Amino acid sequence: MEKDHTNSGFLHIGNKLLNWYRKNARDLPFRQTKDPYKIWICEIVFQQTRISQGLGHYNNFIKRFPDVKTLAEAEEDEVLLYWKGLGYYSRAINIHKAAQQIMNDYQGTFPEQYEEILKLKGVGKYTAAAISSICFGGRMPAVDGNFYRVLSRIFADDFDISNSKAFSYFSELAFLVMPESAGDFNQAMMDIGSEVCKPKKPLCGECPVHEDCLAFSLQKVSDFPVKTKKVKAEDFALQYYFVHRNGRFLIQQRKDDFIWKKLFEFLPELPAELEPFIRNTKTVFHKLSHKNLTIEITDVEVTSEAVWNSFTEQNQYIVTDFEAFHERSFPKPLESYIQNSLKD
Repeated sequence: MEKDHTNSGFLHIGNKLLNWYRKNARDLPFRQTKDPYKIWICEIVFQQTRISQGLGHYNNFIKRFPDVKTLAEAEEDEVLLYWKGLGYYSRAINIHKAAQQIMNDYQGTFPEQYEEILKLKGVGKYTAAAISSICFGGRMPAVDGNFYRVLSRIFADDFDISNSKAFSYFSELAFLVMPESAGDFNQAMMDIGSEVCKPKKPLCGECPVHEDCLAFSLQKVSDFPVKTKKVKAEDFALQYYFVHRNGRFLIQQRKDDFIWKKLFEFLPELPAELEPFIRNTKTVFHKLSHKNLTIEITDVEVTSEAVWNSFTEQNQYIVTDFEAFHERSFPKPLESYIQNSLKD
């Protein structure tokens, strides 16, 4: 995918962005390293999370898992626990598997080539390009939403970013403006897109390339990027039973084939012997990226010690204490329910 556009008539745009970045780069901990492990983790963490919201999570994760070996040898539940608060937990499962992949297939050394990085579990073209360019000098544009927005405005290009060929199309545009320092250029695009060329109310007057921006000269900045395909959120219903007694409650671990992979949840079904202890039902609404969840949670307080002991001894549910619930990873709406139960 690497291209030679050293004679491109648009390289001055990339150089302006690079000069701007070297004066205005955000002071972030992962900017002080070329360690591919740390760059990889930061790229995964901030895929769906604003830097201001995720920085503390990133620091805590790196402190507990400072290298590939430590992460690979950790228990999956602990990795999920340190991912708590970041959402999209499949990312945590994937980086754990990828760390084991690096230990097994690459003798513990992070692969340097773009094509090899791309083979890691959960690593897409953007992340592979970012790691390759920042850590190993690969001339690869790390095309993401920032690239789509900045480039479509610079060139007033109406190519639909929801098109399946958008990544390849905007990669070609990126090569036209990308100078030699691909790693710094990719980070410059991240910063300019985040801080200046924002989706709404862009700060065009502060942009180092507004004189070169066709959308700006046409006064059509708000028309770009073009995105026509919208994913309609699916309505989905869940039923839970919060079975508890004397500061303890029952949970189980979800499988990894649907939402909230490997997180812990309440009982999805209520055995007949517990029906007499139902107190009330609460409905909770929760939004995921492509799902609108309606969650009904029925409170079941088992007042009989004999029934509790008989039930917990016969079943595979996990008994956990209210005070220790934070040691496991729950979906956000269930965690909120537990916290509210502690206040009651």
